[in-house]
Amino acid sequence: MIHIKTREEIEAMRPACRHAANTLVMIEPYIKPGITTDEINDLVHEYTIRHGAIPAPLNYHGFPKSVCTSVNHVVCHGIPGDKKLRDGDIINVDVTSIIDGWHGDTSKTFYVGTPKVRARKVVEVARRALEIGIEQVRPGARLGDIGHAIQQYVEGERCSVVREYCGHGIGRAFHEEPQVLHFGKPGTGVELKEGMVFTIEPMVNLGKPGVKVLRDGWTVVTRDKSLSAQFEHTVAVTADGCEILTLPD
Repeated sequence: MIHIKTREEIEAMRPACRHAANTLVMIEPYIKPGITTDEINDLVHEYTIRHGAIPAPLNYHGFPKSVCTSVNHVVCHGIPGDKKLRDGDIINVDVTSIIDGWHGDTSKTFYVGTPKVRARKVVEVARRALEIGIEQVRPGARLGDIGHAIQQYVEGERCSVVREYCGHGIGRAFHEEPQVLHFGKPGTGVELKEGMVFTIEPMVNLGKPGVKVLRDGWTVVTRDKSLSAQFEHTVAVTADGCEILTLPD
């Protein structure tokens, strides 16, 4: 079941979405060589609590931290720890905030210090892939249109799209229907309707699309150890297009 949200419900989601976006703005100056991913987690946790929000990842199906930090060849769900960031790394910080029972979900891949050419390539392709996906969102379009547009662009740039993980509906639950694949055929899948709210979050690998989950049960990495990057927004389908809800103040 896909929950078509009323205007009032979308308004109720705005604080959580805005908080998640503001969290990424807050953390950016700290993303530099020498900081640990655990320190990033602590900063995000403290900021979240201080602003009256709840970090959704913490204890979600047993996830032990308040934010996901995915470095270099980690695709998603990286668990913060004592790993220090180094000059030339890339790191995706994935934030989901809860305010008044509503979720807001967004992520961004940051450069650590001076990016190398290959790192800049995968990050900028992932950034543009999200933009292209969002451009497809309007009433009457299909979920397959989003996936197809992202896939065509990414593969045209000689990168690959991760198949196993996707965007999702969001609202009072962290993950709702529909699933939003980042590959597919145009004209297929669920028809988009005003009031749908979901994330688009393409995971782009510099090498092949294959991934695997590490023994911790969470951390997803590229099988070929190639770099991976991701960007994510929560979007709402409007009468004539869509609105990005996860924009900062």
